[in-house]
Parts: sequence; structure tokens; C-alpha cells
Amino acid sequence: MADPSSYRPRPGEIPDSPGVYRFRDEHRRVIYVGKAKSLRQRLANYFQDLAGLHPRTRSMVTTAASVEWTVVSTEVEALQLEYSWIKEFDPRFNVKYRDDKSYPYLAVTMNEEFPRVQVMRGHKKKGVRYFGPYAHAWAIRDTVDLLLRVFPVRTCSAGVFKNAARTGRPCLLGYIGKCSAPCVGRVDAEDHRDLAEEFCDFMAGRTGTYLRRLEKQMVQAAEDMEYERAARLRDDIGALRKAMEKNAVVLADATDADLIAVAEDELEAAVQIFHVRGGRVRGQRGWVTDKVEEITTGALVEHALQQLYGEETGDAVPKEVLVPALPDPLEPVQEWLTGRRGSAVSLRVPQRGDKRALMETVERNAQQSLVLHKTKRASDLTTRSRALEEIADALELDGAPLRIECYDISHLQGDDVVASMVVFEDGLARKSEYRRFQIKGFEGQDDVRSMHEVITRRFRRYLAEKERTGEWSDDEHTLADGDAPTGALKDEDGRPRKFAYPPQLVVVDGGQPQVAAARRALDELGIDDIAVCGLAKRLEEVWVPGEDDPVVLPRTSEGLYLLQRVRDEAHRFAITYQRSKRAKRFRAGPLDDVPGLGDTRKQALIRHFGSVKRLRGATVEQICEVPGIGRKTAETIAAALAQAVPGGPAVNTATGEIIEDEEPGTTAGSPGEPVRTGAPDERRGQEP
Repeated sequence: MADPSSYRPRPGEIPDSPGVYRFRDEHRRVIYVGKAKSLRQRLANYFQDLAGLHPRTRSMVTTAASVEWTVVSTEVEALQLEYSWIKEFDPRFNVKYRDDKSYPYLAVTMNEEFPRVQVMRGHKKKGVRYFGPYAHAWAIRDTVDLLLRVFPVRTCSAGVFKNAARTGRPCLLGYIGKCSAPCVGRVDAEDHRDLAEEFCDFMAGRTGTYLRRLEKQMVQAAEDMEYERAARLRDDIGALRKAMEKNAVVLADATDADLIAVAEDELEAAVQIFHVRGGRVRGQRGWVTDKVEEITTGALVEHALQQLYGEETGDAVPKEVLVPALPDPLEPVQEWLTGRRGSAVSLRVPQRGDKRALMETVERNAQQSLVLHKTKRASDLTTRSRALEEIADALELDGAPLRIECYDISHLQGDDVVASMVVFEDGLARKSEYRRFQIKGFEGQDDVRSMHEVITRRFRRYLAEKERTGEWSDDEHTLADGDAPTGALKDEDGRPRKFAYPPQLVVVDGGQPQVAAARRALDELGIDDIAVCGLAKRLEEVWVPGEDDPVVLPRTSEGLYLLQRVRDEAHRFAITYQRSKRAKRFRAGPLDDVPGLGDTRKQALIRHFGSVKRLRGATVEQICEVPGIGRKTAETIAAALAQAVPGGPAVNTATGEIIEDEEPGTTAGSPGEPVRTGAPDERRGQEP
């Protein structure tokens, strides 16, 4: 625990101007980022008597070992820089609104030739229209199922679309009228895009005009005695109205607004957001966060606005944002929102009328969310604490293992040998700390040797970080998918995702041999303050180094349940990585071995020649005709294809027909697609 006075800046050293400051710990990791209208006045608040600080602020300043700042010109720049640094460094003491799931959106891929309607989660992609977020994916599917009757837009995946185009037969939705079947040419790309645009207009709230047009067409069809067409239009109108009933009108005049409410106590705060588009509630989301310091409701609202709109532009930022309290000062935040949208944004507190009534509803949701969170957390904390205590007692540890790391080895008959490392902190998975390893020290199947290599590599990096000997390279490990920003992260900049934190307990998936290998690796590195155990699958026995008999935990033990969850998560993570590597290897073709040939030029070659077989028979001059292919690259391609051994003929699995002109190396993607019958060594390792 550091004394804040040891790193307090000298009087007069801190400028009296707007800026952003960072607190770092002894390892140079950024642990807190903040902004201030006056850096001198704001930072002075952290270096007062510790007894007068908020408990979590006190923890932050005693964990920190230094503070630094960056001066900016305006408060808007400070707001932008603060958001960027919070996203970049992920400081442990900053207020972060995170829920336990990624909310689903209804997405229309307008960036494709034939737009597709689907459920999407995660980061938003350019050229895709999003509606939501929704609380449940099934709510999206119910709405889409009703609307497809009127707007028969494509919903199939790329593989299904290509297969239907190849066979000339649409999928089931095409036969029952819920897809316009552009895959078989029933509509062209332009007409299908018009359908997608109408679908988007309806979802955006422009429903009245479209319904009136359908009603007029229905009346006209009835007058012309086209009764079947009139009946279809009547049913279409009914389907649209049923879809609209799922989102009742809450605000008049087709208002577009987001309503944000906060429920808080001394330690935690719950935030609820209602997204209103066209006067209807189109989506809802909520988060619960710890209050790191004594913070006002207006400051909590400001953090929520940063999280909501920090990566949004254009119409994703509504014209009006209703909040329970205004940030102080208001002008920089309002100017920042206006810049994100590109036009004026109104940020205000509703005082009366429908908007005030709806805000009260959002506030009730926030309050209920906070109560539910506290109820669950109290129960969960008790269970996790008991589990950690049972593990500590069973393994005779000095204290509860607050950080547990588990390792597992995965392979298929000795091929694609990989390992996983998963991390549990306070009994909960911390996915941003997961790591994946490729076994590089040897070839073949040897779980014990693989475990020794992985433990050695992981803790060698820990020692390197601890001793501050230099930068890490990313060639020995791969970061986990989807949970944090990718790329090289340099420790002197304070970024997280490193092997800097040691565990109190290392768990390996296996029995005595694996445990002995892990202990031996730690001993060779001179690490003797980390406990090791193994969990054997057969009888769920817990093995510790140097013991002939296992530790047997009761079947109802919370400690055993936690160890099983950790082990199963490591197994899942390892086998997922191993399967992805195997699938990538099976998809590989002869063009993958050509140095400097990327995906774009590979696709250009295949489009030009039609298949790898025809490309193999082409001359260097013919290859040079492909845009982007120079003579030197063409000679390299010709040489690589001449050395590659062609596979067997492609076979259509549905008909048994031999297809001569398909690309060698193609594997089955769906029934009816060609399968290449290669040599036995090419097929070795495939699952039945």
C-alpha cells in the first residue's frame, strides 16, 4: 500500500487548466483516468487526509504509485480524451457500465448486394442498419417472422444463399412466400434492395404512410373484384398491425429520444436506458456499476452518455436525450453529443407530461434492477466465498485463492496440439485474461511435456514483467476472441492484458503426471509461492504435488463445484481453439503457400480462372493478365502450383457426380456441396 504523499506533485507543478489525468500503480498500469476543468483543483482533492476520502477513492490513491496529466484546450477535448483512454487502458477503478451479456440488435446488411435481415450482437459494422437493442433475441425473431409476410427480405446465411443459387432451388421460406428468393433470380438486386429499404423504413417508425398505402391498394383490389389479392393485402395489414402492437406508442409526434434513469446508493448504481424511435419503445438495456468514488448523479449520467454514444455517429445519437440530472458543466457534453450526431442534440430533464411519466417508468426499472442485483450478489458472494474457503482448507493454503488459473491441453491424435489458460478472480471468469498457446517445443502427443512447456512459458513471462526486462512479443501466445481490443499492448503505456498478475492457485486438467510437470516447471523458474493442484476427470479427484493419494472433496462441496467450472471452462476454451486451427488447416489450399499473396488477390485469381485446376494449367503470361498480379508474383504462383500435389476429384455428396472443374481442396460445407477426395495423408485427423 503506497502513501499518496510519496508521489504527490510539488506545489505549483500542476497547471490550472483543463486536462485529463492518469493514476498508475507500481507496475505502470493505468488504474484510473479522470478529466477536470482545472487540473490543479481536481488533483488536490485526492491528496487530502485519507480519512476524508470515499472508501474506494482511498483504495485507489493507496494502490497508485504515480500520477500524470495531459493539458488540453477545451473541456470537450478533455471529454473525448478521457473516453479514449478509458477504452484503451480499461482502468480497474473507473466507473464502467457493463452488463453480463451483449444485447441483440435487429440488423439489415445494406452493405451486401442482397441485404439480409438477421440478429446481430457485438460491435457495429459499417453499412449495416441496426434497430434495437432488444432484451431477447426471440423478440426480434417474432417481429421479423410477422414482417417477412409483407417484406420478404432474405434472411439466410451466405452458405445457404450460394447453395440455393448453385442448385437453382430456394429454401423453404422461398416456397412459402416469406422470402423473395433473389438466390434463384425471382427478383433482381435492385428490387430486393427496395424491399430492404421499405423494411428499414417500417422498423424506423415510418409506419402510417405504408399502412395507408396498403389499405388503399386493398380497397382498389376489392373494387376491381380481385378478391384474392385484396385478402392477401388484408392479411398483410393485420400482420403489420400485430407487429406494431408489440411496441405501443408512448410519446406523441413520432418522437426519437433516449431516456436514461439512474438508481443508486453509496456503493453501486444501476442505469436503465429506453430507446424510443417514432414514439415507440424500440429497445431497452441496463447496467449496474460500482461507484469508485463519491460521485454525483450528473457525473454518473455523463459516464453513461460516454458509454452509449462514444462510438456512435449520425442517427444512432437521437435528437433528444432525457436524463434525471444534468452533467456539470453541461455545455461540453452537449457540444460533444452534437459533434457525434452532426446536428443539434437536446440534453434535458423532463419536467411534465408524457416524457416525465415515461421517465418515471424508466426510473422504476432502474430501481428494480438495483434491488435484484443486490439480492443476487449477496447470495452469489456468500456461495463464492464458501467455495474459495473450502478450496483453501482442502489444499492447506495460507488464504483463499482469489485468482485461479487453469490449464488444459487439446489435440486430435497428436495433431494441432494447443493449450488454454483461463482465469477466475473471486470465483468469476475473467475472460479478458484468457490466453491460448500453440505447443512449439516438440511434435506429437505428450500431454505432460506440453503442460510443462505451457506453464514455463506463462510464468517466464510473469518473471520478465516483474523484473521489467523489456517488451513482450506476441509470437508465443494468442489473445482470446471478442473480449478486448487486439494488438500489441505495451506495458509502459499502462495497458492491461498481460501476464503481470500471478495466481494464488494453478489448476491443471489431469492427474499426478500433469501436476508434477506443472510443479517442476515452477520450481525450475524459482517460483515457490504459487500452489498447484490437478482435477482428474474420472472420479473428480484433486491431486497435489508429492502426494500419493488424492484429496477427495465431498460431492456437494461448493469448492469442488468451482474447480469443476474452472476445469470445464479451460477444456471448452482449448477445444474451441484446437477445432478452429484444424478447420483452418483443412480449408487451406495450394495458394496459401504463395508468399505475399493475400485474400484479395487469391479471390481475383479464382474469379479470373474459375478454379485452381485451370489456374494450374495457365502460363505465366496468362496469370499476369489478372489485375494486381505482376510477373514476379505470377512466376511464384506458377512454381508453387507446379510443386503442389493436386487432390482427387470433387464429388457431389447428394448425387455422387464427379465434378471436374471445382477448386481442389474444397471440403463439405453443406449437403450437396463438392467434397475433394484427397490422398490418405491429406485426410488424416479428420473427425468422422
